[in-house]
Amino acid sequence: MSFEAIYNIAQAEAEGKAAVAAAEQKAKALIAEAESAGKASIAAAVAKAEDELKALRVKSGEKEKAEAEKLESELETKKAVLLAKAEAKLDRAASLVVERIVNN
Repeated sequence: MSFEAIYNIAQAEAEGKAAVAAAEQKAKALIAEAESAGKASIAAAVAKAEDELKALRVKSGEKEKAEAEKLESELETKKAVLLAKAEAKLDRAASLVVERIVNN
């Protein structure tokens, strides 16, 4: 084999190694970029989910608050009715007590 052929083979091997190294470097850069983009996408999805969850909690809280206010109103009405009945019975009981004291 001639010196020129050996030189050409060595040069081709060196170019091949350089091309492989460049391809490996480019692949590493692409992988890093993809991982970074993936992490950013995941972070954005998590943030969006947290915002939606917060909105649902607020909406749910408003609904529960409205239901609680309605229940409170109903209980106040029942309380007023029971209080009125109790006062009427108290007046009747007081009349009975006075009647018994006066008659004895």
